Amino acid sequence: MSQARPRYALYYAPRPDEALAVIASRWLDGATGTHPSLPSSPLDPKRLAEITAEPRRYGFHGTLKPPIALIDSTSESEFLDAVGRFAAMRPSFNTPPLRLAELSGFLALIPTERSVDLQDLADRCVVDFDAFRRPGGEGELARRRAAGLSPRQDELLLRWGYPYVLDQWRFHLTLTGRISDATERAAVADLLRRRFALLVDRPVPVRDLCVFRQAAPDRAFAVLERFRLGVGRPTRVAVARSG
Repeated sequence: MSQARPRYALYYAPRPDEALAVIASRWLDGATGTHPSLPSSPLDPKRLAEITAEPRRYGFHGTLKPPIALIDSTSESEFLDAVGRFAAMRPSFNTPPLRLAELSGFLALIPTERSVDLQDLADRCVVDFDAFRRPGGEGELARRRAAGLSPRQDELLLRWGYPYVLDQWRFHLTLTGRISDATERAAVADLLRRRFALLVDRPVPVRDLCVFRQAAPDRAFAVLERFRLGVGRPTRVAVARSG
């Protein structure tokens, strides 16, 4: 049996010392009891951990290029070098302020208005790094189509390996898994609004392009490298390694 291939994704993720990262960490990690600073919650801790399990697995982020396995002719270091060169030539910018929204049953932070800069960065990540993408098999296509895709989304799936890119992409920072019960979802939303109230009306700096790596299908995504945007030469930002 062949060994599972690592997957790599290009994400926006705030730096650990930024307010957005600190509050998100308290929300996601606090749900498991691993972060000591999570304020008391009216929700059952076990249920809160279930609600936040999926976003913990992928890491707090906004997707720019969805996860890919690399083609055989490209190594991890070659991919990282290419991302570093790309990031160096793309400008940093601020997003509009964020607000809480419901997206197909899960809760996420989204910009209060469309950001041309975010859209352009995501589009370029999808297109410019497609040459590194190992095409998915028929099983992956079937799995994506089972969710119900529009003709345009199916076209994007076939061309770029993912249905929600380019004109079908929407920047979001996921905070929960899907919550089917409307009453429970409303309670979680109220809690999140209070937790993230500090960020209301504040633009969000996008200073880095992050590469996240998933070593195997049963492993969580973790930041592998963080490259500064717009500095003219590839520049890594120090990344804290766990373990």
